[in-house]
Amino acid sequence: MLPAEFLSRFASTCPPDLLNDALASFAAKEAVAFRINRLGAPAAEVVLAELATHGIEPQPVAWAQAAGIWAYTCPQEQREALTYTPAAGNGTIYIQSLSSMLAPLLLAPQGEEWVLDLAAAPGGKTILLAEMMNNGGKISAVEPVSARYHRLKANLARMGVGNTQTYLKDGRVVGSLKPDCFDRVMLDAPCSSESRFKTWDAASHEHWSPAKVSECAKKQKRLILSAFDALKPGGVLMYCTCSFAPEENELIVDHLLKKREGVRLLPIALGLPNSRPGLTAWKGKLLAAACAETRRVWPTGEMDGFYLALIGKE
Repeated sequence: MLPAEFLSRFASTCPPDLLNDALASFAAKEAVAFRINRLGAPAAEVVLAELATHGIEPQPVAWAQAAGIWAYTCPQEQREALTYTPAAGNGTIYIQSLSSMLAPLLLAPQGEEWVLDLAAAPGGKTILLAEMMNNGGKISAVEPVSARYHRLKANLARMGVGNTQTYLKDGRVVGSLKPDCFDRVMLDAPCSSESRFKTWDAASHEHWSPAKVSECAKKQKRLILSAFDALKPGGVLMYCTCSFAPEENELIVDHLLKKREGVRLLPIALGLPNSRPGLTAWKGKLLAAACAETRRVWPTGEMDGFYLALIGKE
């Protein structure tokens, strides 16, 4: 069973029409999603034919394909087979949740820009950013944890990313070291990982507590200020988490609005039936009305939960 206090908080924030399916997703073994690497991979038809020889027959993801991302899903039972295919080992494909693909898609980097990825490991979003930039421009990928940093470097090398410089550094200091430098900033903030909770995997939620949420929020407040400080005027910041906790999502955005001038919440158009506006109140406390421009992606049998805020700097 999931923690009772988590379930109570979740039910109080999830829209009623999505609640049953969202709760059921915690017990489901959802489909596995992956992308075909556009940095030098063969044509999609060739890759899919190779996967078929291993008994894997993926289904295309319509909204991702329409956005130019070669994303597919296959049943959970095929995860292990997919993980050990030559395509996964040589960088032809990258296994990544569909929700995680949304953040780079919405940030929309351009080929000539300088992009900062402020909490980059294991590198899935960095790789997609590089793909979208066709290995042009420049990405600075920052990760403070040594083991995760080396995993990031290995993943970037395997996937053929050539426009990225990695840094073993605490993201909370980058804004003061590189103020007003980056055209776009990606901040997938370290969080309580609530969207990864599974009823059948006690390890996924055994360390959760309101204190853990508060601890994450404390770090996230400093990270988002650093990310915004590093952003050029006229630039765009993507703040996202895989948590449902308002303390880690809307309250962090509200904190930024209070602490910095020139913050503008940009509208997000997803067109997904499981997407809803961000909260504008929590536990009787009113938040900035602009938080409604942010988006919550509620979990389904295909997608994990996610939070997304697209922020401009005037």
